[in-house]
Amino acid sequence: MAMAKVFSLLSLLIPLILCFSTIQSSNTIGKGYRLISIEESPDGGFIGYLQVKQKNKIYGSDITTLRLYVKHETDNRLRVHITDAKKQRWEVPYNLLPREQPPQVGKVIGKSRKSPITVQEISGSELIFSFTSDPFTFAVKRRANGQTLFNTSSSSSNSLVFKDQYLEISTSLPKEASIYGLGENSQANGIKLVPNEPYTLYTEDVSAINLNTDLYGSHPMYMDLRNVGGKAYAHAVLLLNSNGMDVFYRGTSLTYKVIGGVFDFYFFAGSSPLNVVDQYTELIGRPAPMPYWSLGFHQCRWGYHNLSVVEDVVDNYQKAKIPLDVIWNDDDHMDGHKDFTLNPIAYPRAKLLAFLDRIHKMGMKYIVINDPGIGVNASYGTFQRAMANDVFIKYEGKPFLAQVWPGPVYFPDFLNPKTVAWWGDEIRRFHELVPIDGLWIDMNEVSNFCSGLCTIPEGKQCPSGEGPGWVCCLDCKNITKTRWDDPPYKINATGVTAPVGFKTIATSALHYNGVREYDAHSIYGFSETIATHKALQSIEGKRPFILSRSTFVGSGQYAAHWTGDNQGTWQSLQVSISTMLNFGIFGVPMVGSDICGFYPQPTEELCNRWIEVGAFYPFSRDHANYYSPRQELYQWDTVAESARNALGMRYKILPFLYTLNYEAHMTGAPIARPLFFSFPEYTECYGLSRQFLLGSSLMISPVIEKGKTEVEALFPPGSWYHMFDMTQAVVSKSGKRVTLPAPLNFVNVHLYQNTILPMQRGGLISKEARKTPYSLVVAFPAGATEGYATGKLYLDEDELPEMKLGNGQSTYVDFYASVGNGSVKMWSQVTEGKYALSKGWVIEKVSVLGLKGSGEASEIEINGSPVSKIEISSKEHTYVVGLEDEGENKSVMVEVQGLEMLVGKDFTMSWKMGINGAN
Repeated sequence: MAMAKVFSLLSLLIPLILCFSTIQSSNTIGKGYRLISIEESPDGGFIGYLQVKQKNKIYGSDITTLRLYVKHETDNRLRVHITDAKKQRWEVPYNLLPREQPPQVGKVIGKSRKSPITVQEISGSELIFSFTSDPFTFAVKRRANGQTLFNTSSSSSNSLVFKDQYLEISTSLPKEASIYGLGENSQANGIKLVPNEPYTLYTEDVSAINLNTDLYGSHPMYMDLRNVGGKAYAHAVLLLNSNGMDVFYRGTSLTYKVIGGVFDFYFFAGSSPLNVVDQYTELIGRPAPMPYWSLGFHQCRWGYHNLSVVEDVVDNYQKAKIPLDVIWNDDDHMDGHKDFTLNPIAYPRAKLLAFLDRIHKMGMKYIVINDPGIGVNASYGTFQRAMANDVFIKYEGKPFLAQVWPGPVYFPDFLNPKTVAWWGDEIRRFHELVPIDGLWIDMNEVSNFCSGLCTIPEGKQCPSGEGPGWVCCLDCKNITKTRWDDPPYKINATGVTAPVGFKTIATSALHYNGVREYDAHSIYGFSETIATHKALQSIEGKRPFILSRSTFVGSGQYAAHWTGDNQGTWQSLQVSISTMLNFGIFGVPMVGSDICGFYPQPTEELCNRWIEVGAFYPFSRDHANYYSPRQELYQWDTVAESARNALGMRYKILPFLYTLNYEAHMTGAPIARPLFFSFPEYTECYGLSRQFLLGSSLMISPVIEKGKTEVEALFPPGSWYHMFDMTQAVVSKSGKRVTLPAPLNFVNVHLYQNTILPMQRGGLISKEARKTPYSLVVAFPAGATEGYATGKLYLDEDELPEMKLGNGQSTYVDFYASVGNGSVKMWSQVTEGKYALSKGWVIEKVSVLGLKGSGEASEIEINGSPVSKIEISSKEHTYVVGLEDEGENKSVMVEVQGLEMLVGKDFTMSWKMGINGAN
């Protein structure tokens, strides 16, 4: 919702990268460090000590002695931790992001500081850490093939630099490395990072329309994908540090320039992209389980002025027969923009409760926004209780004053345990007032309409109640008197090297236990998310749903994310795909962008195309700005038609999406993925950002350009079947770019071979769609005499806090199919079928794609017994693109209907194919 910075002078300045080229050119800073000792530590790691070679004063004084800690924490994860040897420095709090702790600093471990160095490398199962002593450099290599993944010995940049407020280190990279990650930013050039673009990590309330600028989240992690001799290898590097940083990627090198904290590197061996995300989320926390309804469609708007407008929106979606699961309120429901309040005129409680009772009975849900700024108002109960509990961030002993939507506000300090308890109590109180189904936490970078040290003006109302409300009306003066407010190195904050305290909390302000905002700034939203998750889970014991704008390493364990204030433009639509795919890599798979754009109003054509993309975002929500005209999907007839088509398909594949949610929670696997996750050897797709996969095998190829009625799509090698007409197929041996028809109301969605896709009939609300019978789509390679396919399905009582088997309220099914020797076979293996059986779910139809021959079926058996009361039909596949040998290309789709196979019980099914398919 925040638009303060969008219209501030700062955003208007953004011809991006002003002065970034000057920050890029690096002065030589000292001669690095020498390693003076290293030996094994009691925990199985290695501890060494580094001594500065030549002191200098550039960006401050060098820290004389550093402590190096190296440990292979798992077979595929290596940690390299470098900090001050004599005193503790700021690190991401271990209670927020639990992980192994290195030995405490302050005591030198070992006999002699100058003992001879006998170790030259520290080898693990997958990775090898090697080093040179003088100057100290290190490299990380892959044990299997000796490939160097990270190497700090490059002569083209500074050696290790470690000062109190400036840390620098570089690695060389091969030119063929494809790099992904380092967010959050809007990448106009696609998901693959481009050399010499700015990558600054510092959480800011800067609109997502600003390209290549530090936005709402900080994720100092990148994935490196290389193709070596036709084989793909992926690994990842995380620098776990919450301080502001610039990362310079130059194609053959990558340099970190960080304004505090420590070097805490984690290296993940991979070697597939999926392995990488599995290993990464094993460290930072598995993605949160999401309730089933959250995978439905969501509608929101800033500017639903009263409850009757919201009621009309719900009714109009039903009249238009467009699916809708969740209705949202921005701050329109609040009394004077104050958290945990209701506007008694626009949203009278009795009428709101009656409305919620009605939609809850239908299966719909209701979510509202919450901002961290608490209005300074002596008559406001939340504020009174906050002051009594002393929960606010302080500046010179007093709560730090800022301005957001309510006017003057203080910000809760979520590093303080008392704040977490108070916040939980406020959420509980509000839930008793209004039975909300989730919370949307916004503005938590943290956003402030003012900068510096402010006071409430005397003799005038602030805010005045006129105008947009994001103009600073406090009396403020800049704070530059400390090195925390004005650090020696200026990161490229907001794309214009803005002060680190610009329109946020002053960086010399203090959190609990004396922690400076300077260090903790980028984890504010993360800490709020954890507190909110704890609160929601404790209220009813249900699975929480939280949507957070600001994110950090590990946020996906607690929350979903939307990509912030975008525009109703084609460029914002295009960028949304890259951002979504990046967050999957970051371990935040439940992600999406404001469909049709937050502001200004989209064109009718753009909104058509956007819902065709957005219907397949993991998190699918239409949201618009207060000052934009209405843009619900029913506002245009053509958009309503596109929505019925695209969302209609989404609601049919909800079982598949929910199973992907389970996979994400178990292994970190993204829901939406770049194509290279499934086709890592196919280098053509390494930079592809205009198509994406759901799971491993469902490919979305949308139109994302104005005026187009066809789309050029890249098809990796194999057989692909169109989900809206499964007789249409694209087949190639080596991959191919294909131009496909894409009229206005049509989106291309293709299913890959070797896949079994569970579906249902769909519906207008997920609760009802979930009750319908199942069907299975089995995709074999087109025309193959032998083939196989697999699929899976996870089912549970979706509001239980934990998503797992073993609780008596969940079921997992593996599906298998094979074709060969003239017969087709399908079978399932059910784990804990009791839950699925209790729901009575059945499979009513099976569609088998790509069969060779006539399509005639005989001797059909289910569970070993012949069956007759079923309906069998076949259709020949039409090839949009086929194999070169047309004789080998003929294949058919066979559909078997009228089945009643229980989902919760193992089944086998087989039939003999027609004589033409028996060869």
